[in-house]
Amino acid sequence: MSVAIEVLGEITDEVEQAFGRLMPQLSASAVALDREALERLVSCETNTVLLARTGDTIVGTLTLVMFPIPTGLRARIEDVVVDDAARGQGVGAALTEDALRIARLAGAKTVDLTSRPSRAAANRLYQRLGFQQRESQVYRFTFE
Repeated sequence: MSVAIEVLGEITDEVEQAFGRLMPQLSASAVALDREALERLVSCETNTVLLARTGDTIVGTLTLVMFPIPTGLRARIEDVVVDDAARGQGVGAALTEDALRIARLAGAKTVDLTSRPSRAAANRLYQRLGFQQRESQVYRFTFE
């Protein structure tokens, strides 16, 4: 299967519907993104939102976040999701490889991501692509 990766620029009905279909597959607690939320996501200068297509269908998305800090340009891959029907067909690899290409061209020296241990296939993919598990504690503060 051929996978085409593109940078999301314009929010269309197709894009809004694809995010509506994909986000619940990423997280049961994901809030539906309306057109305004998608516009904010895409217009944020730190974000590069990638879409994966097979044929005419959007089957995945990934957000690459890059931001400068005193130690250099940081890059993170966030919210990778591939449609259940397209898993195991190279979509996640194509999205991740394109994100790595963009980050390298921008001058990032490293790219970080997190993945739950229960996502065994995703973790195998990231390791196969050269990601190495870091010895680090991840902390989160939640506003209630």
